[in-house]
Amino acid sequence: MIATMKARIHDNRWYALALAVCLFFLTACENLEQMNQNPNNPSSVPSHMLMNGAEKWVLDAVTDVYVSGRTYILYSQYWAQRFYTEESRYQFRQEQVNGLFDNLYRGIYNLEKVVRLNTEPASAAANAAYGANCNQIAAATILKVWVMSLITDTWGDVPYTDAAKLDEGQYYTRYDTQKDIYAGMLAELKEAVAMIDESRPAFVSGSDMIYDGDATKWKRFGNSLRCRLAVHLSKVDPAWKDYIREAVADGVFQSIDDAALFHYAASGTDYCKFYDIFFVRGRNDFTISRQLADLMTGTPDTLNGKTHPWEGITDPRLRIYAHVKDGVCKGMAYGLSSDDVMAAVTGTPDWSVNPPFFLAKDFAFPIMTYAELQFILCEANDYSVEEYRKGVQSSIRFWAIQSMTDITTEEALAYIDTVSERVDAETLAVQKYIDLYLNGAEAWTELRRTGYPEQLVRPSEVSTEVEGRQALFVPFYDTKGFIARRLLYPSSESTLNNTYWQEAVDRLQDGTNNFYSPMYWDVRTSAYDHPANR
Repeated sequence: MIATMKARIHDNRWYALALAVCLFFLTACENLEQMNQNPNNPSSVPSHMLMNGAEKWVLDAVTDVYVSGRTYILYSQYWAQRFYTEESRYQFRQEQVNGLFDNLYRGIYNLEKVVRLNTEPASAAANAAYGANCNQIAAATILKVWVMSLITDTWGDVPYTDAAKLDEGQYYTRYDTQKDIYAGMLAELKEAVAMIDESRPAFVSGSDMIYDGDATKWKRFGNSLRCRLAVHLSKVDPAWKDYIREAVADGVFQSIDDAALFHYAASGTDYCKFYDIFFVRGRNDFTISRQLADLMTGTPDTLNGKTHPWEGITDPRLRIYAHVKDGVCKGMAYGLSSDDVMAAVTGTPDWSVNPPFFLAKDFAFPIMTYAELQFILCEANDYSVEEYRKGVQSSIRFWAIQSMTDITTEEALAYIDTVSERVDAETLAVQKYIDLYLNGAEAWTELRRTGYPEQLVRPSEVSTEVEGRQALFVPFYDTKGFIARRLLYPSSESTLNNTYWQEAVDRLQDGTNNFYSPMYWDVRTSAYDHPANR
């Protein structure tokens, strides 16, 4: 990666330990040779600790409300800002963008190191004590591909082929095209799942916070992730359904118990970053958006002349996602100017007073769920009613279990029957969007790929009415009428990796580093364009 990655490549805890050791020896006037032999140097970290650290590092980056929470969750309009609305209007602190880019690539580096430690003969034998070498390689590769998909679906063309070759002296890295990155990711996943030995663990117990070393579940996740990447390509690659059929044949999620969840801790300081922002840092900047609340209460957007697929029908998951009082949930209008936001915040859910379940310390963040897989299979099978109903049912059950909320079978079935009366591109996309709650990165991808839900507010549309007048969603930067289609490349890349950065910028629309250049898989020509699958 870029030159500065030299100082950013290892898990925080090990880096801090190494720094402390170095300072000690400098104070004691020991020589450099003695320092380089220190057994606590990060280069000697065993593979299972690197995997544990990489998992947490990446998930912290994804759930950090200061960084990705002000991009992914806001871009997908699950939350709205209650006071400071700059990020929802696409004005970011550049250091946040730089930080997200660097942190995700730091995860890539450490996951690649897990692979190398289990591949190179000099280290493979010792690291076999922490799990079968082949399974460690496969699990680290699967997670690395997931992280890589976040990166490319956020920026487009990015470093991929040479991204983790810092140890080989690759300090300046070319940007692969997103088309090539997708082909590479699908190939990596196929190879990874093929090497898994389900009779042996992937990692020793306690070091893997996603599947606790269960090789079978890692295999099912790898194949399910292949399905996710394939459906992203539904508008640009005629073979996308073949990729899904191959992955299903290799073995995908079988139930909600197979979901890929990162499990945060209830004790100590390894708590979820959602909890951290509200109850450690004491911020109360976010709540459920009006757009999501209206979508889940069956309320049409009359301000912009939009209909609703299930008008008047309340989604039982709403009382899981946000505090509902007397059957009413007034969400916060999205993307308001600072002049309008204070008037609109009155009556919206205050999560510092009534926190939803996902603000708990030990929230298990969903990387991918069984419900999402069913929605993917529904689309691949020409909007199959069977997979659609399984998706809605398993989504309700999953979120009810996660939040310990009582939703009766009768209530769930009544809702499922109602929303299943019409199964098509719109109803599928809306149900998938509701299920992906908090997984803002994937929801944003689906919004850009499909153009649904239409009920979300687009730039220059009316977000709400304030004091008898219409308040618009007006971004700081031009997006050509679209919800932002990408993040700007980090400023650090323009200075430290300029040659390759400039090549990538030249390939963007208008040859500028902008918000409106589409992803490779986004072929929409207007904000409400819903191109048919090819």
